Amino acid sequence: MAHRSSVALVTGAGSGIGRATALALAADGMKVGLLGRARSKLEDCASEIAAGGGQALVLEADVADELAMRNAVKILLREFEHLDIVVANAGINGVWAPIDDLKPHEWDKTMAVNLRGTFLTLHMTVPHLKENGGGAIVIVSSINGTRTFTTPGATAYTATKAAQVAIVQQLALELARHRIRVNAVCPGEIQTEIDENTSLRHAEEDAIPVEWPQGQIPITGGKPGRSEDVAEVIRFLVSDDARHVTGSPIWIDGGQGLLR
Repeated sequence: MAHRSSVALVTGAGSGIGRATALALAADGMKVGLLGRARSKLEDCASEIAAGGGQALVLEADVADELAMRNAVKILLREFEHLDIVVANAGINGVWAPIDDLKPHEWDKTMAVNLRGTFLTLHMTVPHLKENGGGAIVIVSSINGTRTFTTPGATAYTATKAAQVAIVQQLALELARHRIRVNAVCPGEIQTEIDENTSLRHAEEDAIPVEWPQGQIPITGGKPGRSEDVAEVIRFLVSDDARHVTGSPIWIDGGQGLLR
């Protein structure tokens, strides 16, 4: 009997951590569903996977849209037949502003993508992991809201990132009987395109001025981490090598969060 390839779904797979993770999992021989809103970026990633001899499926969807997510997972299952691994990576920084300046619709947008998107990703995929007899989930959180609270105006963002770790710990117990492991990665400053989704207003009102002459990331002399640094940890967490790891947030910040 032929060995069955593992199937992974990665959200926000068009760039940054999502793309690096999709490439890493494909390199391990997994079939990968690439979910995101920018079809051209997803197709670029799929082409790179195909060029390496792997299989990828482009799934254009907004993680906050229930119907779009339901359809995307349906297409994934129709094409690849089962699901083993889910990486809930899609997210935005949104608007960072003082709490009395942050508009309710701006708060709602960050909640919709980061929290509703995480919920819908899990809501749609967990039944298939149960049916599969087990699997692994990794949620991409942040050092913000879990280790650090000094980013000016990031109240909505930190709230979503703290909530994601709470979801991980809650579900690690809820899903353990189904042999589904659930973990979080909490990156610090990483070179990605998420800054394009950030709007910062009136930072001077709530910034806490601190200077680190050697830079704020001790392990690299101040340089940001790379998407691949996060992808490699995700690769470990979804592998059998991490079979006894569940309910764990792992900080990938080069020590940055400890300075704050």
